Amino acid sequence: MSIFKLKENKTRVVTEILAGITTFVTMAYIVVVNPQIIGGDNAELRTAVFVATCLSAFLGTLLTALLANLPFAQASGMGLNAFFAYTVMGANGYSYASALLIVFISGLLFILITAVGLREVIIKAIPKNMKVAISAGIGMFIAFIGLVNSGSGIVVNDDATLLALTDFSAITNTGDPAAMHSIFCAVVIVLGLIIIGMLHRFKVPGAILIGIALSACAYWFGGLYLNDTLAEVVRGNLPGNNIDWSSIGTQFGVWARVGLAKCFTEGISDLFGDGTFVQNLFTIVMVIVSFSMVDMFDTVGTLIGTAQKAKMLDENGNMPRMKSALMADSIATSVGAVLGTSTVTTFVESSAGVSVGGRTGLTSLVTSIFFLLALFLSPFLGYIPCCATAPALIFVGILMITSVKDIDFDDITEAIPAFVTITFMPFTYSIANGIAFGLITHLLLKAFTLKFKDISIVEIILVALFILKFVMG
Repeated sequence: MSIFKLKENKTRVVTEILAGITTFVTMAYIVVVNPQIIGGDNAELRTAVFVATCLSAFLGTLLTALLANLPFAQASGMGLNAFFAYTVMGANGYSYASALLIVFISGLLFILITAVGLREVIIKAIPKNMKVAISAGIGMFIAFIGLVNSGSGIVVNDDATLLALTDFSAITNTGDPAAMHSIFCAVVIVLGLIIIGMLHRFKVPGAILIGIALSACAYWFGGLYLNDTLAEVVRGNLPGNNIDWSSIGTQFGVWARVGLAKCFTEGISDLFGDGTFVQNLFTIVMVIVSFSMVDMFDTVGTLIGTAQKAKMLDENGNMPRMKSALMADSIATSVGAVLGTSTVTTFVESSAGVSVGGRTGLTSLVTSIFFLLALFLSPFLGYIPCCATAPALIFVGILMITSVKDIDFDDITEAIPAFVTITFMPFTYSIANGIAFGLITHLLLKAFTLKFKDISIVEIILVALFILKFVMG
């Protein structure tokens, strides 16, 4: 364990293991959701993407542990996988193989700009107040995920107001199973949040992990025995009903045939061999740029925001071993494309493990091992419902939002960009968008108030690229 320098980082093996497990549990949904998004109705493609998701998460997180000795986990990014499936493969009509090749190229681009130190230059160009705001914004973002992305949660879609509170009055309508289930999930979320908060108040080790476990138990036992109408829905969510129980050997066989190295064996011919490459060159370049910018700023935002909360940043707001962490992310993206999945990125749910006390790569090592085990334990992951992990995300969001007190609100040219950064992350469902609009408002405010010394050349270039990306779609 000496390679992780536990004593220097004031942590213990038990704490790191709990942190690693907590991070895995809060982001384990990706091994189920990612195949559904990319594979759609294609059962073989779903199986291939499932294996690729587990392997790429294992490799990317392991690289973070060994290269950077940091407590961050990687997997196929949410949002990026939707862009991969619905825009690149869907709207733009690229094949699965050619879309993987585009991701592979973007990964090579990451490796290049990381090797020459360009990504570190970009990070240093982000104003100090915005770096603090990124942490608070991520807190808002992951709390928002916990509130709305829990299957049937507390916050629901509303055509009139966009968002609304779930209709608790529907509890009287016992003939509506969906309404009963939605209310029940909301109650489980609130109960889980109270349990985690209570355990944290009494400094119980592994409070978040215990809260997730108890919330899952409340969902299954309460759902199955409280009400017959509710029990019908809960029984329908049992893993045996919707998870492929095929052997690991069969899964690997399908993956090797359908997903492994498809970016080379079919992607090159699909992208370059049909005579339309030159005509589509601009579109391909813009897709690569989109993948690159979203992944880069999602990763940068997660690293800075989580590290800031864990007090891992230096006096200038920079994180140690940042270049190594970014290199691990870059390599994982290219290798993930070869394995058969969309862009691999650092997960914001890593903050759950950090909040438990994870400070070193041992946390990441534990998380990576669990992603490897997920290949064999996939049927059991379904026993952790979204409403059980939602309280953990909300609680971590509460812990991270406290960094807002360190923002300089006395200077309005600093306060507005910070506020924009914080609010745009949850309301546009993107860390990258929060950083983009934060930088744009920061640049314009400083320019119009004649504070030119607060503007760097790198910030001007970044703002120009973001504007170009938004205009070109």
